[in-house]
Amino acid sequence: MRFTAVTAAVVGLLGAALLGTAAPAGATGAEAFSQGVEIAQPWLEDTATAPALDGDITIQQTAAGAIKWMSDRRGSTAYEGYCERAVRLAWARQTHHASAIEHWRSSDGARHTTGTPPKGAFVFWNTSQNGHVGIADGAGGFWSTSVGGKIGHGSSVGYFRNYLGWKYGNSN
Repeated sequence: MRFTAVTAAVVGLLGAALLGTAAPAGATGAEAFSQGVEIAQPWLEDTATAPALDGDITIQQTAAGAIKWMSDRRGSTAYEGYCERAVRLAWARQTHHASAIEHWRSSDGARHTTGTPPKGAFVFWNTSQNGHVGIADGAGGFWSTSVGGKIGHGSSVGYFRNYLGWKYGNSN
């Protein structure tokens, strides 16, 4: 059986419904559910940022939206070791790459090795066999995982060693 985003969404909704109906030991009916409490469901993160469909047209993420996704998660350690996943979710991309270095080497966009990366561009480093990727802020800096051990902002692409270059960001 193939585990798809739809399957994950259904499982997550069923799980949330079951968790929402379970009351703590000794709770009365009025205490069984608190509307102000959200249940964390990190396994559904892919479906939370997937492009919405408007008729037959897929609504694409923007550079500003991708940067907002990253900045909204400033300080999070949830994506440490998963930089490629973080930028894919930030851009609501359909295309998956196994690693940042695979993304860099792929035919998925032209590689640029000079110039300031434009706002929303993927920026790449050769930091390990898997590489590293972030999202350019358009002013020479970037948003990424592993900035001080968490999602953060680096003021220069020189923050990490072995800068490779950039590719235009997109929701492909």
